[in-house]
Amino acid sequence: MKSLVRPDRLAPGARVAVVAPSGPVPEDRLAAGLDILRGWDLEPVVAPHVLDVHEEFTYLAGRDADRAADLQRAWCDPGIDAVLCARGGYGAQRMVDLLDWAAMRATRPKVFVGYSDITALHEAFAVRLGVSTLHGPMVAAADFLKSERAQDHLRATLFAPESVQVIHGVEGVGALVPGVARGVTVGGCLSLLAADLGTAHARVSARGGLVCLEDVGEEAYRIDRYLTQLLRGGWLEGVSGILLGSWAECEPVRELLVERLGGLGVPVVEEFGFGHGAGALTLPLGVAGRLDAGASTLSLDVPALG
Repeated sequence: MKSLVRPDRLAPGARVAVVAPSGPVPEDRLAAGLDILRGWDLEPVVAPHVLDVHEEFTYLAGRDADRAADLQRAWCDPGIDAVLCARGGYGAQRMVDLLDWAAMRATRPKVFVGYSDITALHEAFAVRLGVSTLHGPMVAAADFLKSERAQDHLRATLFAPESVQVIHGVEGVGALVPGVARGVTVGGCLSLLAADLGTAHARVSARGGLVCLEDVGEEAYRIDRYLTQLLRGGWLEGVSGILLGSWAECEPVRELLVERLGGLGVPVVEEFGFGHGAGALTLPLGVAGRLDAGASTLSLDVPALG
């Protein structure tokens, strides 16, 4: 697996677009998130349909075509330096194939941030654009608004990525499977990765990757199903190592993770601090690095952003 093209870091005064590719966005939380961005000396530009709610399917932030248009317009706008997702939920899969990927490839790479349902877009940006993205907090997500740790780590990644080139997992938590591995970071929300398998333009394999997995609100048998699907589909064959993030509101899964992933024979670190949990770290995807499962560290070969 090859490293992807890294976008440029942000500078004070950068214009950042806020989009809603998935679920509807609470207006009060959006306002609070925008205030945080302005406090970082960024100029947020809210896409036209961010506060939309689909007239029939109210779990969607408006119509698929409108959500896709917002994202594409933001990405292709030469005056925008980053595209930040407002929240996850569900809906990115419905609009990902509506994007004009040829037009987006013709645009300079820029920072793209999100997690959860945004995993579908992280994968598409990697496969179709060859651009590294950030699995990180979202502007209107409650965990981001409440957590200085999440805010500080995202801010450092955006403005001074060399200061967080070594990422430390949760203190006192180590390896499910000890060892050291090298590879390129890939992954995100487990259920979205499983859902992507077999679709047009999907990544066929994470071979050579440091696979990052997390999820929220899942019963153990469903996590078992997703992992088994990735195993049966060959997606996890030849991976270099695995980083496990939060399993917020999930049933206890530690023994399941050992049973399903231990047979891969690669280092596995648990509770690495990214995902849906409080104080979530920002994790670059598409960047080469070294995982030390015993020390619970990921040392990137280069900063997340150029």
